[in-house]
Amino acid sequence: MEIKADTSVCIGAGMCALTVPEVFDQSEDEGTVLVLQPNPPADKEAAVRRAVTLCPSGAISVV
Repeated sequence: MEIKADTSVCIGAGMCALTVPEVFDQSEDEGTVLVLQPNPPADKEAAVRRAVTLCPSGAISVV
């Protein structure tokens, strides 16, 4: 699993960081998504997929 994030699309809702704080955070300057673990461990896969579906702007994806 590899996470991709498009900060130009991110609206800073923070659902990703709230859902999986070990994998996502928000930039202090712009409030946009930061991917802390681009290749998270298998035990985080379900939570990451949930965060992707909760993202209102579609800024994060899994490849």
